[in-house]
Amino acid sequence: MTSSSFPILTTRSVGGSTVQTVNARDLHAFLLVGTRFNDWIASRIEQYGFVEGSDFTSFTENAVKGRPAIEYAITIDMAKELSMVERNEQGKRARQYFIDCERRAKDPVAALSHVPTLRQLLLDNVEKVLSLESRVAELQPSHEALQRIAEADGSLCITEAAKALQMRPKDLFSWLRQNGWIYRRPGSGHDLGYQSKTTNGLLEHKVTTVLRADGSEKVSEQVRVTPKGLTKLASLIKPAFGAAA
Repeated sequence: MTSSSFPILTTRSVGGSTVQTVNARDLHAFLLVGTRFNDWIASRIEQYGFVEGSDFTSFTENAVKGRPAIEYAITIDMAKELSMVERNEQGKRARQYFIDCERRAKDPVAALSHVPTLRQLLLDNVEKVLSLESRVAELQPSHEALQRIAEADGSLCITEAAKALQMRPKDLFSWLRQNGWIYRRPGSGHDLGYQSKTTNGLLEHKVTTVLRADGSEKVSEQVRVTPKGLTKLASLIKPAFGAAA
């Protein structure tokens, strides 16, 4: 970077807050400091009591020759102070530049008229869009799997539904009872679905008639989870189903 090029501002997380920062190495070059960067930044941090996580954050990047180099993303306030203590013309220019950057950050109209700031805003937004696109791509397999379930024919018994959701059957039974999906009448040996869940197509009852050896009939009733219900459960319970799909 030449002495006429002001350091580029970037958005980084420092101490859990997202703030504007500048690369300390770029500022060192702009200020035309005579000492080595590593010696300069270490000396300034110690001399003025700058604190990592508050005034700056450090990270490692590969240098030109492939060796790892420690970089420092410093806040605007730290950059202004470092510029001021150099006591030269470049320091004055840098300090005024950072003051202008802060003013433009508070005034969106002024930012739009400043090409470097506008360029950085565009770059930041491009990074956010790319991050969102990557997240959507990660979620797409889960969405497609749930969509296939929702469009499938036939229902599942609760044990089969638990397998589809990758959880233990007893855990699913417990969840359904605690969250108002199924209940059991006193003295009854089977579960029933609440009317609201059957009316909404989340559960259904299957009645089966079995002919006994003596010629009599046995009627059994079973609550089953519909494809729509399974999709709903996958979004509510959020077990390992999404990752495995």
